[in-house]
Amino acid sequence: MNPSANNPEQVRRTWISRTLVGIILATFFSDVSHEMCTAVLPMYLAAVGLGPAALGLIEGVADFLISLSKLAGGFVGQHVERKRPLASLGYLVTTLGTWGIAFADRLAAVLTLRSIAWIGRGFRSPLRDYLLADAVDQQFYGRAYGLERAGDMLGAVVGPLLAVLLLGAGFEFRTIILWTIVPGLAAAGSFYFFTTEKEPTRHSSVQAEESSPTVLPPFPREFWLFLIGVMLFGLGDFSRTFIVWLAAKAVGEQHGSTTGGTLSLAVWLYMMHNVVSALAAYPVGHLGDRRAKLPILVVGYGLGVGTNLLLAGFSGSLAFLVVAIVLSGIYIAIEETLEKAVAAEWLPRERRSLGFGILACGNAVGDMASSVYVGWLLEAGYSTAAFGLAAATGATGVCWMIWLIKRQAKLRTE
Repeated sequence: MNPSANNPEQVRRTWISRTLVGIILATFFSDVSHEMCTAVLPMYLAAVGLGPAALGLIEGVADFLISLSKLAGGFVGQHVERKRPLASLGYLVTTLGTWGIAFADRLAAVLTLRSIAWIGRGFRSPLRDYLLADAVDQQFYGRAYGLERAGDMLGAVVGPLLAVLLLGAGFEFRTIILWTIVPGLAAAGSFYFFTTEKEPTRHSSVQAEESSPTVLPPFPREFWLFLIGVMLFGLGDFSRTFIVWLAAKAVGEQHGSTTGGTLSLAVWLYMMHNVVSALAAYPVGHLGDRRAKLPILVVGYGLGVGTNLLLAGFSGSLAFLVVAIVLSGIYIAIEETLEKAVAAEWLPRERRSLGFGILACGNAVGDMASSVYVGWLLEAGYSTAAFGLAAATGATGVCWMIWLIKRQAKLRTE
């Protein structure tokens, strides 16, 4: 019997483990690294003669490859006992791919390096999420994934902040991207040296294991239905990199400038988005641990649809863009925290690695499609159509999740 089971205070003190801290640190430093690059990437591309269509292509192809690599990471994770070294390698690959963009000035080269970075990021994702679920009890899934998301978003604040400071100090975009290697290496080191893995569970003798194959439990039907809703919403959940582009465009148009100060202000707005998301992640996860997670996730999806509607009507207005940025930060926190927490609850432990990979793959497929069509429509000057289409596709995900909630309620009463 667990000696802390009857001591809530001790439980509250002990659920944060060394592994969880290592994962949070790795997430934080990794995001500092690649968000430094993301913050200046639209302007870096513009400096070498590439526009929003190129940005959409780069982000879209990278999201497509990240979807495959997440699926691959989940598949490999289901078939290997030791996941920590592979996840650490994923952090290192992301670091080197991001750093390498500083040496590229052609679309093909930037696309290749961004893709390499995102393949490493995708491959490690289900392995990390599996280790996180293994490190805490089920009653703390919401809070644990909330802390991990908060670390992610805090990194996405510090990264752009460093980019702004370096821009203000007169550093070139290329130099800023070069410096991303420092926090990237810190991420890989934090994950490798801080995290631990549970010993494989063996319920029978080695001889029995060798003589009969292991039978894995099936994926729950509810998980597949949940995945459909995630993918439908993802079709309207384009890359947040476009927020930097929109902010720079709005600030430049309203102040008649495209100077470094204007670019810095655009990055500050992007940082505000990430601050909001970081502040919301843990409270959202805590609320999800106390109440049903799926209805809260649907509220987050609804905020996402509202954000896209606001962008569809007022993307050229700096004031409305600020409101959209705040809403986006909140819904991203809800989405990224509770999607994983719901999946962790519904998936058997033996299926979590592959299940997280499938979930992440579904998300990435939607992100890929939405990034490509939003970038193309923005390049053609159809901003209302770009964000209106994103709102419409996201709304189908909301409707599907509402149907799933009603289905679960009906099954419970039967």
